[in-house]
Amino acid sequence: MQSLPSPVELERLVDTTNRLRAGIESVITGRPELIRTSLAVLLAEGHLLLEDVPGVGKTTLAKAIARSIDAQVGRIQFTPDLLPSDLTGVNIFRAQTHEFEFRPGPVFAHVVIGDEINRASPKTQSALLECMQEAQATVDGRTYPLPRPFLVIATQNPVEMEGTYPLPEAQRDRFMARLTVGYPSVDSELDMLDLQEDTDPFSRMRPVTDAAAIQGFIDIARRLYASPSVKRYIVGLVTASREDAGLRLGASPRASIQLLRAAKSLAAMSGRDHVLPDDVQELAVPVLAHRLLPSTESRLSGRTTQDVVTDIVARTPLPAAEPVARARRALG
Repeated sequence: MQSLPSPVELERLVDTTNRLRAGIESVITGRPELIRTSLAVLLAEGHLLLEDVPGVGKTTLAKAIARSIDAQVGRIQFTPDLLPSDLTGVNIFRAQTHEFEFRPGPVFAHVVIGDEINRASPKTQSALLECMQEAQATVDGRTYPLPRPFLVIATQNPVEMEGTYPLPEAQRDRFMARLTVGYPSVDSELDMLDLQEDTDPFSRMRPVTDAAAIQGFIDIARRLYASPSVKRYIVGLVTASREDAGLRLGASPRASIQLLRAAKSLAAMSGRDHVLPDDVQELAVPVLAHRLLPSTESRLSGRTTQDVVTDIVARTPLPAAEPVARARRALG
């Protein structure tokens, strides 16, 4: 078992994430919790789904995260006529050499921004499944590894809007978290007008860190301690979703793994070397709700999957506190 991260490693992680947050907040005003959760997903090497109506800043947030990291960035504008090969790449025949040459698509980047992902057909959407789960792409029978870290930040409009295709359950399950941007407060929107009245805030953004450093922070976050009681708490939440009468599809085992990894990242950003139940509670709705399917009765009553997860968190007993110091000594 790997040793716990040192105070110096955690201090470096906290300092970098604070500077990342400050840089992103210079573009996205009035949404500190949204940015905090987004960075937790980044440090957990997960994928992020941003859902809301057009114009509230989904793409701006995705671009701000990408701009703050000195890394390869791929941008995909999803449209109904987009083909899977437009994402993963194609083999081109070279007459001079009489050989095929692989031209990688935009998924071959550290940060991939998928704008309006649910405007593409399910066939094209499914081209991302292998990329998101295994960090690789298979084209014409040959598998190519993707850069690490690999993060997909996708935006989507509500499925009720014209020209959208619902994401398949298997693809939604590969997104670590789904966040709703929402409308800003009056004061935040006024700040936004002042900020963007005569300048583009992106012109002032500079990279805070690079891809190699982010990969190092991912490794640090995974070494945090999660007690057996915290793990049982996570499994208890996920199991409750499978047994809830308001759902016809509960959370998968993948959800348990991703909730634990996201909670570790959130704890690391707070400067702790161990996970608290509070970290799990804070992330339960964004990590679990988008994976669930409501029952017919829930839909008719207007009860959302977010409501169900909130109720599950409220009724699931918190684990008893465990002596973290003893665990620290055991792990070194």
